[in-house]
Amino acid sequence: MADPSSYRPRPGEIPDSPGVYRFRDEHRRVIYVGKAKSLRQRLANYFQDLANLHPRTRTMVTTAASVEWTVVSTEVEALQLEYSWIKEYDPRFNVKYRDDKSYPYLAVTMNEEFPRVQVMRGQKKKGVRYFGPYGHAWAIRDTVDLLLRVFPVRTCSAGVFKNAARTGRPCLLGYIGKCSAPCVGRITPDDHWDLADEFCDFMAGRTGTYLRRLERQMAEAAEEMEYERAARLRDDIGALKKAMEKSAVVLADATDADLIAVAEDELEAAVQIFHVRGGRVRGQRGWVTDKVEEITTGALVEHALQQLYGEESGDAVPKEVLVPALPDPVEPVQQWLTERRGSGVSLRIPQRGDKKALMETVQRNAQQALVLHKTKRASDLTTRSRALEEIAEALDLDSAPLRIECYDISHLQGDDVVASMVVFEDGLARKSEYRRFQIKGFEGQDDVRSMHEVITRRFRRYLAEKEKTGEWADGEDLSDGDRPTTGAGTTENGAAPTRGPALADEPALTDGPAFKDDDGRPKRFAYPPQLVVVDGGQPQVAAAQRALDDLGIDDIAVCGLAKRLEEVWLPREDDPVVLPRTSEGLYLLQRVRDEAHRFAITYQRAKRAKRFRSSPLDDVPGLGETRKQALIKHFGSVKKLRSATIDQICEVPGIGRKTAETVAVALARATPAAPAVNTATGEIMDDDDGVPETTADAPGEPVTAGTPDERRGQER
Repeated sequence: MADPSSYRPRPGEIPDSPGVYRFRDEHRRVIYVGKAKSLRQRLANYFQDLANLHPRTRTMVTTAASVEWTVVSTEVEALQLEYSWIKEYDPRFNVKYRDDKSYPYLAVTMNEEFPRVQVMRGQKKKGVRYFGPYGHAWAIRDTVDLLLRVFPVRTCSAGVFKNAARTGRPCLLGYIGKCSAPCVGRITPDDHWDLADEFCDFMAGRTGTYLRRLERQMAEAAEEMEYERAARLRDDIGALKKAMEKSAVVLADATDADLIAVAEDELEAAVQIFHVRGGRVRGQRGWVTDKVEEITTGALVEHALQQLYGEESGDAVPKEVLVPALPDPVEPVQQWLTERRGSGVSLRIPQRGDKKALMETVQRNAQQALVLHKTKRASDLTTRSRALEEIAEALDLDSAPLRIECYDISHLQGDDVVASMVVFEDGLARKSEYRRFQIKGFEGQDDVRSMHEVITRRFRRYLAEKEKTGEWADGEDLSDGDRPTTGAGTTENGAAPTRGPALADEPALTDGPAFKDDDGRPKRFAYPPQLVVVDGGQPQVAAAQRALDDLGIDDIAVCGLAKRLEEVWLPREDDPVVLPRTSEGLYLLQRVRDEAHRFAITYQRAKRAKRFRSSPLDDVPGLGETRKQALIKHFGSVKKLRSATIDQICEVPGIGRKTAETVAVALARATPAAPAVNTATGEIMDDDDGVPETTADAPGEPVTAGTPDERRGQER
């Protein structure tokens, strides 16, 4: 590990002008390439106190052994040079997008004497017109098969073409009218080139001209009573329309645009691009990258633009590029795109209308691509094994943690405090063993105290199970009614979880007698983890370790994963363990932590919704749902029902005097809740004591104070 001060340039040595810089390691390999409007200001940021640097940046500067730079005239030149060097040196600390597949293109070889239509993959060639990319090669062949009826362009290989020219006999397509047979001289090279050019124009979205021309020719043939020719033209028009239907209209104004969306988390990012030509989606592609450097969404978009248009020119760069976030600064990137195209390019964020709706579709595709990538990565046995080994090595464990339990606390401003426990075995989630807890030991918001309570309750249950089997001699009485609610999941093979009398989902872990009750059911909490992970930093880790120490458990490791910087904290350690950004171990810990957070917040929201749907009428003995709805329907709200007399309550069908008296007494004892306040408008929601009403026919969603975005921001 190098000390950045050992290669820091002397004061005044770095020029205050635009340029591109390269960090090299001790072997002179380029490990990072960056650009800057001012080299002096940008490079100075790398040579500050290491404690102030982001962990990823800190790793880069301590890996490097030297830095060098090249001065350029403008920021646009810096952008171009940065892209060239990233392609040339492939630096390990730069964001590098990788195609999740080799996308096929529809290519027309306009650089040949007789242009050929074919499917192409890989590096693009000069003089070839490309359309796409397409998701599947068969989609290209289906489209071409329909268009060859109207544009009979050559599709055969060079060998087939030469053989036909030698024998003077065209291939089958030449006989059935789907090739103009330039190989035997049925069409001149110039006419065939014009035919290929028309094919390209149609594929580029200029479809209206050809349809109108064919319709006019069909009408003229019908007037001249050339019905066979008119019928052929009619079939040609049908073929063109069928080819056009394969790509639905998404923008009504025949826009040419590329839409770029980004889905990201702390470790990875997925980019999806929709190519829209003539208002229709003509192609789609996507990339996934590891975030090995500290980077914003705007910077990810800038790298995607470089990857997408770095080797393109002319019409391959559309007039409009729609993105989720703009690079900072945006002017050099926009000018660079304009130079690549040769005319103005609009780079902006869609705000409304069809373009914004289409951007949301692209964003969903990006999110699904990221989820699919993570699923494939998690399902690989070799990857999971490496992840567990890396965790064991980083945390100094005796063996790989085959069972990991993760805990998270969730609440809404201190109300409805709950906790979750998720279980991963061999790197895979065991949803049948998820558990969820209500915090019962105190009121209010205290994540540290909540974590201590949950860990204590879980492992007291574990000690109780050991005591029943005789494995624990000094067990304590644990009959305190502590029974956490479990998650309603399924096992990994899709089977329904085992159900016992007290818990909704019973763990199905091992077949040994020490882990089963007398009736053969798996015991609750009988199987201990090798590693306990908590969502949080030093305070939460300390609370979890203190709970285990109080119970006398010393053979279970504890760590915490802090979300802000993805640092791994260990008990009684002042400094965190920083795993490499490409570490499979860090990726697994992140998945475990995120799953615990998802499970906790889902339970917390359900618990809150149930509380908001509660009513004082729920406590009235003998009052069923039908009569409760009848009372609410008659009076309009619980507030008005509370102020009604017994005689007025008796007027409700199905309510006798005794029931009316019971309802009146129950409502009189119930304390009216404080009205809810909408924090966005300041409006007091003075309806039914702040409790939203639902009917049997329309059970509406619970209403809470504040806007949806504000409520999400208040949730933990």
